[in-house]
Amino acid sequence: MLSNGCATSPSARRFRGFAMLAEVVAAIFLASLNAFAQVPVTPADTSSATTEHRVTSALKFLGGGAIGLAAHEGGHLLFDGIFDAKPALKKVSFHGVPFFAITHGQVSPRREFIIDSAGFWVQEATNEVILSRRPNLRREPAPLLKGVVAFNVLASFSYAGAAFARTGPVERDTRGMADALGWKEPYVGLLILVPAILDAVRYFDPDARWAVWGSRASKLFGVVLILR
Repeated sequence: MLSNGCATSPSARRFRGFAMLAEVVAAIFLASLNAFAQVPVTPADTSSATTEHRVTSALKFLGGGAIGLAAHEGGHLLFDGIFDAKPALKKVSFHGVPFFAITHGQVSPRREFIIDSAGFWVQEATNEVILSRRPNLRREPAPLLKGVVAFNVLASFSYAGAAFARTGPVERDTRGMADALGWKEPYVGLLILVPAILDAVRYFDPDARWAVWGSRASKLFGVVLILR
């Protein structure tokens, strides 16, 4: 549908763009809820006599990071499946450090942007759900949730740093997003860095309303770019 845009009228293309936006927002929302549902809610413990063991807390925190990573990659796979993009695993390295990347077949620039952005959208939406429902998370004994938020923020910081330096494997998400938009990659780095910074501010200062609404606006901006 999107690859044949030149053969349709401008009004039809705009309608299809808005329809695609609605589908993307719905998919991100469901994916973020699914990620949040995997995290058991730990009620605040008001008893000073009960202290969670440090090792257990550390393991739960790392488990939250693992859930964040799975949700990020799941976002890519979700839209790979929606667009029948034939996803595959590929071994890559970052300055000699081996890891893997989820690749896919050739798609239109708009679909490429959606697939490459999906991991960040799921991170941002998951943070939004958590920080909206648990604004005082920092003061709660919830290491698993804290691990999810920490991964989401730090992953965006790392990707943004790679985008600013224009370094890393050619399969990196920020490069694909930049190519799809026709932007310089550091601009994409800024696009994903701003929501992460504002979410970090919200975690440490839940009363900072400017950070709440700035975070939400920057996340929405990153999604509506699919209408370009």
